[in-house]
Amino acid sequence: MIDFIYLASQSPRRSQLLDQLGVLHELLLPGPEEDSEGLEVAIKNEAPAVYVKRVTGLKLDAALARMQQRGLPVAPILCSDTTVALGRQIYGKPENAQDAVRMLSELAGTQHRVLTAVALQHGRKRLQALSDSRVTFAPLTAAQITTYVASGEPLGKAGAYAVQGRAAGFISQIRGSYSGIMGLPMFETAQLLRALGFKL
Repeated sequence: MIDFIYLASQSPRRSQLLDQLGVLHELLLPGPEEDSEGLEVAIKNEAPAVYVKRVTGLKLDAALARMQQRGLPVAPILCSDTTVALGRQIYGKPENAQDAVRMLSELAGTQHRVLTAVALQHGRKRLQALSDSRVTFAPLTAAQITTYVASGEPLGKAGAYAVQGRAAGFISQIRGSYSGIMGLPMFETAQLLRALGFKL
């Protein structure tokens, strides 16, 4: 009987979404000695779906090692990673405000994809899922973009925006998983947990 899982993510939204599913979880976060940002570097010409699944797998590997090194009770570990893509162009987290302005200027007036990969491991069993959604941005003026970036919300977000935040005012259409765009697709996550024997 599995009582709880580890969530290897610093995102408060992912934790909130697991709460919404009624999943008891503890955070399993990297220590200062770990280069978690280094795991997110894209390989040249890598397709966005391949990239997000690979990064999620690397994060899960790091979390498994972390659980063992810290001598923590064994429990399933959940990892997730989100990326925004326009064609084959991958939009990760902006490096700074200037980079956020560039990303939003390129995404404005377009339909782009938001890909979130989820991976769950317990013992030797690893389960994975991919959520692929479409988001359409209305055209944006330079002033709108500058004001939004000045709010600080785009920093630390894939594609330089948060669907559940002020950016909702720019989004004319969504096709797919709203929770997936937030960072943890609840339907796919629930399926993985049930496959491990979780009662939801």
